[in-house]
Amino acid sequence: MLQLIGLLAVSWLLLRFLEKKDLAVLGLTPTLQRSKYFLWLLITSAVVSVSAYLLRMYFVKEVYVLAPSLTLKSVLQESWYQVRTVLTEELLCRGALLYILIRRIGRRNAVVVSSVLFALLHWMNAGVFGNLIQMIVVFSFTFMMGLLLAYAYARTFSILLPFAIHFGWNYVQNFVFPDSASGQHLFMLAAPPPEVTISYLAFYTMLLAPKLLVLVLNYLIVRQHPEMKTPQSKQNIFVQFNRQQT
Repeated sequence: MLQLIGLLAVSWLLLRFLEKKDLAVLGLTPTLQRSKYFLWLLITSAVVSVSAYLLRMYFVKEVYVLAPSLTLKSVLQESWYQVRTVLTEELLCRGALLYILIRRIGRRNAVVVSSVLFALLHWMNAGVFGNLIQMIVVFSFTFMMGLLLAYAYARTFSILLPFAIHFGWNYVQNFVFPDSASGQHLFMLAAPPPEVTISYLAFYTMLLAPKLLVLVLNYLIVRQHPEMKTPQSKQNIFVQFNRQQT
């Protein structure tokens, strides 16, 4: 919790001293329009994320059961942990930094820079840095996801929308269906999956289809949102006012 408060404080300071703005430019207020898109994006990401595990159940015969040690307390704790993790990444990569970059270098360049930062941060995950193949794989998907998330903010100027996409995907991947039979998860592997032989088509469908689908479907949803104009700093508004007077 202190980490989030610290990030919000740093965000406010950056916006205040560099752009003469406050946290309102992050679009944290849940308006009716934002709430509607938030729900659509959250549900879409979660459903597509679940489909990744349904494909694994079908092709490689994985079987999941409800975790026997699960309690309401553990569900709430893990859910709050996922909220904190996603919100932290959003504030770092799509918060004040992205807003300032948009103001300084334009939307397209800012989206790319934010996406590179987002991808590089995921190299810090366990077992990634130092493993060249893992680094390439992780960078490729997280960069593409970063483009989507940054675009969602740049189009709407609300961090709630990229948060919905990010949280819907992560919650299923990190808590609902784990990649191992250990840890606090909603479901767990009933047993090691049997050795099966699948075609290359099945393998790449299982591996890539959900990732591509979450990018495409959420992009199409975000595209439906009216494009918001970049909020201007007080200095620029003053300059425009003077020009109009002359």
